[in-house]
Amino acid sequence: MQQFVLVGLERSSDSAKTGGDGSRPRWKEYRNILLATLAAGLFLKLFVVEAYRIPSPSMEETLFAGDFLLVNKLSYGLRTPRYLPFSTIRIPSGSLELFSGPKRGDVVVFESPAWRDESPPEPVNFVKRCMAVPGDTIGIENGTVIVNDNRLLPPRLVKKEKLIPFPPDYVDPRIYPRGAPYNSDNYGPLPVPAVGQVIDLSRSNIAFWQQLIRREGHTVDTTGGRIEIDGVVSSSYRVENDYYFMMGDNRRNSLDSRFWGLVPATHLIGKAVVVYWSWDETISEDSFTARVSSIRWNRVGMVIR
Repeated sequence: MQQFVLVGLERSSDSAKTGGDGSRPRWKEYRNILLATLAAGLFLKLFVVEAYRIPSPSMEETLFAGDFLLVNKLSYGLRTPRYLPFSTIRIPSGSLELFSGPKRGDVVVFESPAWRDESPPEPVNFVKRCMAVPGDTIGIENGTVIVNDNRLLPPRLVKKEKLIPFPPDYVDPRIYPRGAPYNSDNYGPLPVPAVGQVIDLSRSNIAFWQQLIRREGHTVDTTGGRIEIDGVVSSSYRVENDYYFMMGDNRRNSLDSRFWGLVPATHLIGKAVVVYWSWDETISEDSFTARVSSIRWNRVGMVIR
C-alpha cells in the first residue's frame, strides 16, 4: 500500500512538472500565451489601431477635451513605426499606400510638422479636420473656407460663436508662412502642393516656400540675391511629398495649418473613427465621485464624422 502511494506521488509530481501528459511544463505554455498576446497587442498598436486623448478644445463641438479616440492607422496606408517603441528615438520609416490619402472632411491624427522647428522634448500629435488635399488651392474670406473657388459649409458640429471676423488688413505675426499678410479669418489663397510638382522659385516667393523645402531636409540660402538649395543655385524645386491643409472645428481657438503650415503625407498617423471614452478632465482626480459623475455616457461609442 505504501509503495502504491509513493508511486502515485511520484507520478503526481512528474505530472505537475510536465503538464500531465509528458508534454512541456505548464508555466512554459502560459509564458508563450502571454508573449503571443503581448506581441499581438504591440502589432495592433504599431500598425492597426491606437488610442489617443483629446487635450484641448480646438475641435469642439465635434470632439471635446477629455474624449478618448480610437484611430485607424490603416486608413491611409501601412506604415512602419517612425520611432522605437516606447521611446522618442526616430528610426527610418517606410509606407505602403493601400488606399487614398485623407479626403476633405476627414478627422485626422498626425504628427505636427512644426515640432522639430520648436524642439520640444518629444513629438507632438494633433487631431484636426482635413480641409484641402494635394492640388487644391485654399483660402479663407471673413471666416468662410474657400477651396478651388467653392465655399465650404462649416462642419456639422462646429462651435458656433458670434465672433466678429478679423479685418482683411489685420496681419497676424504668427501666421504661416511668416511674413504673409494674412490672419486666421482672412487667409490665402494658398496652393497645396502634390508630390512631384515643380515650383518656380523667385525672390518674391522664396520666403513663402523655404520653410517647406527645409522641412523636406534641404538647406535654403538667399544671401547675395541668389537662391541656393543644398548649395546649388536653383530657380525651381520639385516637391517630395503630398501635403494637406488641416484646421480645427473651433476655428477661433485652434492652432493649425494657418499657423504652422501644411502637413506632409509622411506625418499622417490615421483617421479618427470612434470615441471609446469621455469625461470632463477639469474635474479633480482627488474626488472619485465627481470624476465618475463627469463621465459623458452619451459620447461613449460615438462615431466621429
